[in-house]
Amino acid sequence: MDEKKKKSDGDTFPVDENDTDVMVTLDLDDGTTLDCEILTIFDIGSQSYIVLLPVDENGTPYDYENVVIYRYFEKDDGEPYLDNIKDDEEYELVAKKFQELQDIEEKKQAGS
Repeated sequence: MDEKKKKSDGDTFPVDENDTDVMVTLDLDDGTTLDCEILTIFDIGSQSYIVLLPVDENGTPYDYENVVIYRYFEKDDGEPYLDNIKDDEEYELVAKKFQELQDIEEKKQAGS
């Protein structure tokens, strides 16, 4: 990740109209790459999660409804590390939390 931002427990990142798009490139198991916009990073308990929106070569999202969610860690040197969510129950909990965050953001934007 080119841009580093610190977050405190309970904060989300970026989900803020003042932030610019932060992009990452994922190296997929099949040897291809996938460019994504970081939508948010949030915590549930002591585990952080990252939500990514796949985009084409022009930065245009393929589909706003299909996001990619990973466990998010930072190594001791601050380098980000992603890991798959392997448990369906954990994934459902994380997806529900992300939906709640989206709902809150939509209400904020509707009130502006």
